[in-house]
Amino acid sequence: MKYCSDCGANVTLRIPPGDTLPRHVCASCGTIHYQNPKIVVGAIPEWGERILLCRRAIEPRHGYWTLPAGFMENAESTAEAAARETLEEACARIEVGALFTLISVPHINQVHIVYRARLLDLEFGPGEESLEVGLFEEKDIPWDDIAFRTISLTLRHYFEDRRRGSFGTHNASITLPPMATIP
Repeated sequence: MKYCSDCGANVTLRIPPGDTLPRHVCASCGTIHYQNPKIVVGAIPEWGERILLCRRAIEPRHGYWTLPAGFMENAESTAEAAARETLEEACARIEVGALFTLISVPHINQVHIVYRARLLDLEFGPGEESLEVGLFEEKDIPWDDIAFRTISLTLRHYFEDRRRGSFGTHNASITLPPMATIP
């Protein structure tokens, strides 16, 4: 960030009084510009023993499979975001159920929230951001072609919970693997 979005003056990176982290602070009007994590929200749309997946038509991870999910918008709840993203990406209507996973991804400043959901009908198809969508049983999940680690982790928890016959809420953090040492 170089300029203040309030007055247009230059900003500097410094620790404001009473804070502990460097922030972009306007040299003219004093506005502190906080940068916070983005929230990604999605759903596990269920139909019997199958779940709905989308094959991505956009980057990142074009051509890979994912649950319907995306960035939360202002003025919506997380459940509303899950329903909207499912409608946008899979043209599917859902009843949003219980919170299933809450996964922090600090190295990219994101938090991923996924709900269990019930498909309301079998009228679905690819939205603008999807190449195709489909219902998958566990044995047919394209594990090697899952787009994101958060989705893979969510799916693994889902199928483990289903086998156990009891669904819980899973909280995790995904970090970058340790850097290899250079000889």
